[in-house]
Amino acid sequence: MRVVRLRPAITAFVVAPVLVLGACGGDDGSVPAETADADADVGAALYAANCASCHGDDLRGTDRGPSHLSQVYEEGHHSDEAFRGAVEAGSVAHHWNFGDMAPVRGLTEAEVAAIIAFIRSVQEAEGFEPYPPD
Repeated sequence: MRVVRLRPAITAFVVAPVLVLGACGGDDGSVPAETADADADVGAALYAANCASCHGDDLRGTDRGPSHLSQVYEEGHHSDEAFRGAVEAGSVAHHWNFGDMAPVRGLTEAEVAAIIAFIRSVQEAEGFEPYPPD
């Protein structure tokens, strides 16, 4: 799998303010909505370039990888840290018959965080599909 990254200047222009704003969350640790939206916007482009070939442009999976809208990927079952681990180290097949997931090399921590923010935003908007799928 070829990793496609945003140009460094674009990444710095979009991600750096997101990281700075992220440090300015409320007292409860929340992130301002504008920051979450920016993360998700950057994440959408990164997801399309690095994840969609297996997990689908619409996150509903392909014949190469599962849907990220499956209830298996609810945050309580697969945390953001589980997504990070799968990107960094790959993942042994355990819910699906697609085979093991190889690591996705070449993404920065900020880029992975943006991809996760995008996935979570779509999950929130679309809801979850039952597991196992119909």
